[in-house]
Amino acid sequence: MAKTKVTKEDQNLENVQEALNTTSAWIEKNQNKLTWAVTIIVAVVVGVLALNTYVIKPKAVEVSNENAKAVTYFMQGDWEKALNGDDAECIGFQAIADEYEMYQGGKLAALYAGVCYYQLGQYEDAAAYLSKFSAKDLTIEPAALQLLGDAYVQMEEYDKAAKAFEVAANSGNELIAPMSLMKAGKVYLELGNNAAAKKAFETVKAQYPTSAEAQDADKYIAIAE
Repeated sequence: MAKTKVTKEDQNLENVQEALNTTSAWIEKNQNKLTWAVTIIVAVVVGVLALNTYVIKPKAVEVSNENAKAVTYFMQGDWEKALNGDDAECIGFQAIADEYEMYQGGKLAALYAGVCYYQLGQYEDAAAYLSKFSAKDLTIEPAALQLLGDAYVQMEEYDKAAKAFEVAANSGNELIAPMSLMKAGKVYLELGNNAAAKKAFETVKAQYPTSAEAQDADKYIAIAE
């Protein structure tokens, strides 16, 4: 019996099909452990900086102290208490973000609250609080925007998700940018905007060739063509 010859085109087709299945699974179950590691580490680092930096005004000291109490629960993975407090000394990130929204510590609390809500599966609230956060740091803000995009994906608000991922990618952060571009490209595929998807994947390949995401770029480019 003659052996069936597997051509390069056949292999490429298999790769494309695999990538399509991966894209579908990603839309259904959007959990990127690396993204979470970056987001949580960044949040903790910012918390430490806030405790050491914002000690000029009495209110700034107050909000930093409140954040410190909630961070303890956050580090333990107790998202409910970190978010809502413990009915004792800790009022929780939600209350801090609402009561001290004019202070940088309040904006920091909004980021923490957004992470907590996301972990609890309350994506609408996660998006609302993540949207309140802003910072000039080129690591912190892109990480928050990427998580905001993840929340929109969970709500199937793909247009908003793509926008958040694009803004995060524009930061140029060597870790977050390629991750966000890949996420944006996959969302564009879901929206049927293959031109935008292809552009995102090609940008990953061209600008971040050593990134983990670049290794899969060709498969997704093939899908978008």
